[in-house]
Amino acid sequence: MPTSVDEEVAALSRGADRDSLFMQANVTIDGKPGLATVRVRNLSAGGMLAESPVAVVQGATVEVELRNIGPVSGRVVWTGEKKFGIAFDRAINPQAVRRDVAPQKEEVPPTLADLRLNKGWPPIRPR
Repeated sequence: MPTSVDEEVAALSRGADRDSLFMQANVTIDGKPGLATVRVRNLSAGGMLAESPVAVVQGATVEVELRNIGPVSGRVVWTGEKKFGIAFDRAINPQAVRRDVAPQKEEVPPTLADLRLNKGWPPIRPR
């Protein structure tokens, strides 16, 4: 039975659906300048498991930069050997983090446009 708010949050996070994954994220710890790069081992709407050689303390405030979501604030709710758990201050969509970044509109490089013109193909018109 959880006895503190931190333990209660950690218990709720552990009970949530988690996505196992292996990606990196940048984390700011206690608002200090500089970023720590961590490995994200699993992710849920309420938090994540991070792996890093950087030592953190339980209760530290963090801001995690998550792909396709941006910065998410939270706090460290447990620590272990080179691992720690973060409870987010707001729920996120963990599936959004897994999505590939949307490709940008690609333009035909001039060399390819020239090649098409040299082959007698119709010219490329801007859209």
